[in-house]
Amino acid sequence: MRRADRLFHIVQLIRGRRLTTAAFLAQRLEVSERTVYRDVADLQHQGVPIEGEAGVGYRLGAGFELPPLMFSEGEARALVAGARLAQTWLDPALAREAEQALGKILSVLSGPTRAAAESLALYAPAFALEPATQQRLQTLREAVQARRRLSIRYRDAADQSSQRSIRPLGCFFWGKVWTLAAWCETRQAFRRFRVDRIDDVQAQEGVFRDEAGKTLADFLRQVGATR
Repeated sequence: MRRADRLFHIVQLIRGRRLTTAAFLAQRLEVSERTVYRDVADLQHQGVPIEGEAGVGYRLGAGFELPPLMFSEGEARALVAGARLAQTWLDPALAREAEQALGKILSVLSGPTRAAAESLALYAPAFALEPATQQRLQTLREAVQARRRLSIRYRDAADQSSQRSIRPLGCFFWGKVWTLAAWCETRQAFRRFRVDRIDDVQAQEGVFRDEAGKTLADFLRQVGATR
């Protein structure tokens, strides 16, 4: 990678995160941390408002803008692939947003780059998820974002139905099915629910706050420990 390109990528990576460490930048750019420190110092000297310091992390000051981005053919193909998958495997609202975002991106590409992206021979079948499952996924995702407790009726692998009160924490895609990770108030433990086995969802009053031992981070640590 040319140094000019590396400096540009450093700014892009820093602007996309609240706090970016030199170790993260070095890993992404495949250079040493010492090179990152030198590049950041050069950017600061050139007037780029990068705040922070070595050993702590960096962030970009307010008011700094880069010129409109241009995408390579590979990047444009990746965006088309992501949007096509999203239209099939995400919920209806996110699928529409992905399609609209892709349209905006394609409209600013050069002719050859756009043609290369649109000719990508990668497709996702339209029958991947049942419409009811897609709609349920949207309801669950929005509950995760709003941090709203839910009451659900769930069927397990033996087709036994149960009523649960849960704190929805995150939606996970496994290549075939979606699952909802949640803290189950009924069982007082973390549980994973297949979205296609959730028969009913009702929002409860109020929102939940993080409590030690019941957060998404706690769930991920538990999963990591069991593996």
